[in-house]
Amino acid sequence: MKASNVASLLVFMGYAMLTPNVHAQASNTMPMASSPAAGSAKAAPSDKQLARDVRKALSKAPHFNVSNVFVKARGGVVTLSGSVSDGAQIQQATEVTMGVPGVTSVSNHLVMYTKGY
Repeated sequence: MKASNVASLLVFMGYAMLTPNVHAQASNTMPMASSPAAGSAKAAPSDKQLARDVRKALSKAPHFNVSNVFVKARGGVVTLSGSVSDGAQIQQATEVTMGVPGVTSVSNHLVMYTKGY
């Protein structure tokens, strides 16, 4: 009997200790979630323009096929994803992207594909 009372008390104490943390996280994340949305609405056009600029630069790069490359930009950070036909193009994409004004860093997730696979 006493062991079950102790176990029940421990479970209750565990819930009691976790509840304030969950409430604190929920109340802290609500204002944070709404303020970047307001800020990102202003930043979205420049992010879209930066992504367009990067895609344009990649399309002008010699021997680079941009058709399977996806470009996202957020606050100067550009993410490249998709596939290229040559492994050297992965490094070339990073170099070209870093040369675009406004790019602060590149997260390159490009992979090489084999034709006919």
